[in-house]
Amino acid sequence: MATAVHTNTDQAFQRCLAPDCGATYDVGEVRTSCGECGGLLDVSYDWDRINVPDSLRWFEKKWARRNEPLCRSGVWRFHEMLPFAPAEKVVTIGEGQTLLSPSDGVAKYVGLNAGGLYLEYEGLNPSGSFKDNGMTAAFTHAHTIGAKRAACASTGNTSASLALYCGVSKLMKGVIFIGSGKISYGKLSQALDYGALTIQIAGDFDDAMQRVRQVSEQLGIYLVNSVNPFRLEGQKTIMYRVLESLNWEVPDWIVVPGGNLGNSSSFGKAFMEMLELGLIDRAPRLAVINATGADTLHELYEVHGQRWNDGQIDQQTTSAFFDDMDKHNRRASTIASAIEINRPVNYEKCLRALAVCDGVVREVTDQEILDAKSQVGANGFGCEPASGASVAGAKKLREEGVIAPSDRVVCVLTGHQLKDPTATVAYHTADQDEFNRVLASRGVQRAEFANRAVAVPNDLDQIVQAIQLNS
Repeated sequence: MATAVHTNTDQAFQRCLAPDCGATYDVGEVRTSCGECGGLLDVSYDWDRINVPDSLRWFEKKWARRNEPLCRSGVWRFHEMLPFAPAEKVVTIGEGQTLLSPSDGVAKYVGLNAGGLYLEYEGLNPSGSFKDNGMTAAFTHAHTIGAKRAACASTGNTSASLALYCGVSKLMKGVIFIGSGKISYGKLSQALDYGALTIQIAGDFDDAMQRVRQVSEQLGIYLVNSVNPFRLEGQKTIMYRVLESLNWEVPDWIVVPGGNLGNSSSFGKAFMEMLELGLIDRAPRLAVINATGADTLHELYEVHGQRWNDGQIDQQTTSAFFDDMDKHNRRASTIASAIEINRPVNYEKCLRALAVCDGVVREVTDQEILDAKSQVGANGFGCEPASGASVAGAKKLREEGVIAPSDRVVCVLTGHQLKDPTATVAYHTADQDEFNRVLASRGVQRAEFANRAVAVPNDLDQIVQAIQLNS
């Protein structure tokens, strides 16, 4: 990994999140934490020195310049909102060409009025998940400082994205850490096919995250997990695209799955910055949805009452929670492998996002996740299990009366259905052994919305009869 490169800090710099510290660093430095206090870092900007448009509608004109790589990208089309790297250093593969689609079928399932629910389908990214939004930003920063190797710990989607950018650009080699038995074949196949070096360790994601940070520091490898502040700069553009699709009108709710909490943190930062710049007059409410088998944020926020409190977080309560987790060796366990994380690295940034967006946190069972996932699929958008958490969470909040039937709600679908086809097939199959092997062990007892294959003999009359009976 290259040594620090001096850049123009008049516009962009890194700043410690801790209010009692606030140390700043050049954007050419490679850091995942503050050198003074060990806190998380933000990429910050001196907006007075940046030519930021006075209206978000200004970005619409870039649609007419799709022959230009930066304008074709749904991330770098908003370069003025993340100007930490010069245009000539940007590494893009056309990520972020996603869509926000209304779904009255899912709205009915959730309990919302027709026209009130939208699905932000990040599965349309080149690697099939939202991770490409952040990877293009982190990869660009890595390229800017001259990195030759990049590494990540992953439950699958980050590894697929890193491997893809390495494979397409040929700018650096990818090294991926995964836990044993903690990655779906759909995602693992991408990392292997794209040529990354894959290290499987005995342990889960939290173990892999600890090791990759140690290895990256020891060997000088650029770390692209979302503890890297540049990753979140790319992910905040998801919210720009949501607003653009809504004619720049702010919805009432953004609902997103919570794993490592990079998305929720970046969304909060996006709205915080747009409010500061006067580009919007209010932020939407934010709902972060945990799986019950990986519910750290829900426990700390809703049960223990942890809050951002202008950065003065009750660290004693947080430490006691994690000490108890270690004492009892509690491990994350959920069918939604993308959010199967007990130690979210962006926990503090997520608390800030919840404060900015008057947020709430809920937990949903694997049963609720898969039922919601089936309804997303039945209405035309196949998604990975973790994405089903956002719809299941919206349904729960609607049942509680927190979300009103007339509210306009955006549920973020983080990954494509083919990321984890095993869970989908097990839910819809009539094979009880397969159901038990994949789902019953996770507490899933039924497949209420299963669309089972109809088995018939190879006989024309019986085939016709089966079609007529099931039409």
